[in-house]
Amino acid sequence: QVRLVESGGGLVQAGGSLRLSCAASGRTFSTYVMGWFRQAPGKEREFVVQINRSGGSIYYADSVKGRFTISRDNAKDTVYLQMNSLKAEDTAVYYCAAGSITITTRDYVNGWGQGTQVTVSS
Repeated sequence: QVRLVESGGGLVQAGGSLRLSCAASGRTFSTYVMGWFRQAPGKEREFVVQINRSGGSIYYADSVKGRFTISRDNAKDTVYLQMNSLKAEDTAVYYCAAGSITITTRDYVNGWGQGTQVTVSS
């Protein structure tokens, strides 16, 4: 079982940037596909991005493509999400996620972080 702890959320103005981090412990980090989901008030949790074990393959949701960048450091057991050009509609709780094969849907997620709030003011 993997344990995930997010950090880096906060309040930012529209057009600004934030960087989220997710530190993993437990099972070997490099064996996991990693990524991020988000959940806005009154909405379902939605997929944002995933990165494969080596970091060589990345898949973004259309809503964040070109603005968000995911990366991972397997030596530090950490995955990052750089969020630029933030919009009010990016406001949500962001959850780090881990899976064995893919995490593009919630059904394949093996572990979740506790979430970190991102609020973008317009």
